[in-house]
Amino acid sequence: MKNKILHPDNLKKILNKKFKNKKVVLCHGVFDLLHFGHIKHFEEAKSYGDILIVSITPDIFVNKGPSRPMFKENIRLRSLAALEIVDYVTINDGVSAINIIKKLKPNIYCKGPDYKDHKRDVTKNIKKEKEAIKSCKGKIVYTSGETFSSGSIINKYSDVLDTDTKKNISKVKNLLNAKNIENIFKKISKLKILVIGELIIDEYTFSDALGKSGKDPMLVLKEIKSEKYLGGAGSIARNLTPFSKNINLITMLGEKSENKDFIKKELNKAQMFYIKKKNSPTIVKKRFLDIYSNSKVLGLYQFNDDKLNKKNEKDLQKIISKKITNYDLVIVSDYGHGFISENTAKLISKKAKFVALNAQINAANIGMHSLNKYQKIDCIIINEKELRYEFRDKNSEIKLLMKRLSKLRKAKKLIVTQGKSGSILYDQTKNKFTNIQAFAVSALDKIGAGDTMLTLSSLCFKVGLNNFLSLLIGSIGAAESVKNFGNKEIIKKTQIIKTLENISK
Repeated sequence: MKNKILHPDNLKKILNKKFKNKKVVLCHGVFDLLHFGHIKHFEEAKSYGDILIVSITPDIFVNKGPSRPMFKENIRLRSLAALEIVDYVTINDGVSAINIIKKLKPNIYCKGPDYKDHKRDVTKNIKKEKEAIKSCKGKIVYTSGETFSSGSIINKYSDVLDTDTKKNISKVKNLLNAKNIENIFKKISKLKILVIGELIIDEYTFSDALGKSGKDPMLVLKEIKSEKYLGGAGSIARNLTPFSKNINLITMLGEKSENKDFIKKELNKAQMFYIKKKNSPTIVKKRFLDIYSNSKVLGLYQFNDDKLNKKNEKDLQKIISKKITNYDLVIVSDYGHGFISENTAKLISKKAKFVALNAQINAANIGMHSLNKYQKIDCIIINEKELRYEFRDKNSEIKLLMKRLSKLRKAKKLIVTQGKSGSILYDQTKNKFTNIQAFAVSALDKIGAGDTMLTLSSLCFKVGLNNFLSLLIGSIGAAESVKNFGNKEIIKKTQIIKTLENISK
């Protein structure tokens, strides 16, 4: 079996040497759960040529939804190699088959019948793959056998989705077909969105821990590499750009506009309006990590969290007053670093058509930061620890605290995140709770998860999506955000759509 599993480079050499005059057929996919549909697909594919090669998508690029792939790439490779009809198995080095097509140059590239309608492929990869096989003087062929969905089998018989989530999805399945999902995001694309909050530069320094200093009680680190990501309200604005072309950000930079060029570049197509905070740097949060375990060892923050002076606040409120009524949705991310005063918060609540709020507790503001300055908010997101902090209440039932906070802040919808336990939404107008599981199997870095969930859920609330679907889409986005350090990767709309399609099978 082992000699059937080859690296693409080695497979290319064998094809050129031993099978130069043979017709080579390539099938590509995830092949997470082998079933009868796959066997029929391979049988038909083999009928078009002499040598059948099956390539798989590596684990890192699998975008089939939560807990996928169920089987790691080494198991998937071995399972395929065990099939007599398959001549060779290999692993691709990208999200689509383009690279492997160009490397192996097969005569035939085979896809299932469900790929024949290119309009259904939100990733647009099948069109690119067709162009790739054509450039190699080959052709694409679509098999005609009955299709079976690995996703539907996994969703039905595995514990990927918990019981409550399965029940809720079954109730809204009619809203999760390809056409309806497309319509949801079409509505979202028309929204004009304003983000208000502190912009943060997240610097991650990956280090090797050498040990304790010989002279001082101090941990010594050897710097290996350093990366810089756009964080805070800047990352929210950036993550919104795949969903709408009308994204603006109101924020603050340091007095000397440090990192301005980097920020403008990273904001993608979002437009920034800012004040320069007197006697302050642009906020930078440095984190030192152990390069082997990815554990955070130390944090070092550069900021001035004093309140804005009178001129700065006047300038900020002037920008907000001039622009805020032009937007369908205002997302406020308040990190408690002196940017949004009580008067500014009142101005936002009064002028905005729809306000979504994330007011976070962090190492710099704990004990000093709360939601007290906000009223009449359409949607708030906090984690359970922050909710309990608001009331200095460690033991009360969480739903009671949610009702209490919603009433105090006059919040129409309140989302409380609970880490691995998922999230709860309370709709005050309906006096109804909605629960959803956490979709992230593991988290590389939790930073930005709450912002992402608020961002996507609030988009859905604004276009009239029901509570469960809004929470579902927000949860999927949060699960995507924790796969990377900080906000290194932008949230992709195609990824959200693909996950929705797969979990609704």
